[in-house]
Amino acid sequence: MKQNTIDRLISLFSKLPGIGKKSAGRITYHILDSNPALAQAFAKELSGLHQVIKRCGICGSFTETDPCYVCSDSDRDHSLICVVENAQDIRVIEDGREFSGVYHVLGGLIAPLEGISPANLSIDKLISRICNTQVKELILALNPTVEGDTTALYLQKILKDFNVDISRLASGMPVGGNIEYIDKLTLSRSFRGRVKI
Repeated sequence: MKQNTIDRLISLFSKLPGIGKKSAGRITYHILDSNPALAQAFAKELSGLHQVIKRCGICGSFTETDPCYVCSDSDRDHSLICVVENAQDIRVIEDGREFSGVYHVLGGLIAPLEGISPANLSIDKLISRICNTQVKELILALNPTVEGDTTALYLQKILKDFNVDISRLASGMPVGGNIEYIDKLTLSRSFRGRVKI
């Protein structure tokens, strides 16, 4: 059966995380029922996305300017680095308005079964930041999963000889949960109750 434009668009939307075929269909038909300017705005923003957005040369977050607004903010505590798995975790933490330091994006978690080793992550860049700046504490804001725990233990082991405190977000985050889906209150309590490891 030959696919038409609607079918292809539903198929594309359903490739996004958390969107199944039904949700993709609802989105597609909503766009069709809306003012054509909405579709044009989506198309314009999406078509230029990879040209406009790049990785911050310091923390690895997505940004339009390099360095990003967090890394270039002199009012933030640059001696306090929050280590996250992915760039979208930064937005969630920033929405909580609890953290005033800077970030470091690992770009994933250690997962040997998926072929992701420490060499695949931005760990060397993190070590370089620790060596070249006055970092006092690393907060490991990694998901409480087997991969998150493995990555946290690995970082603790390789950074034990550096003069930097390492802490991890406290309880309050459910085991197996993702930072992306944590409510602001739970995230806030997790930051305040973090423990040294």
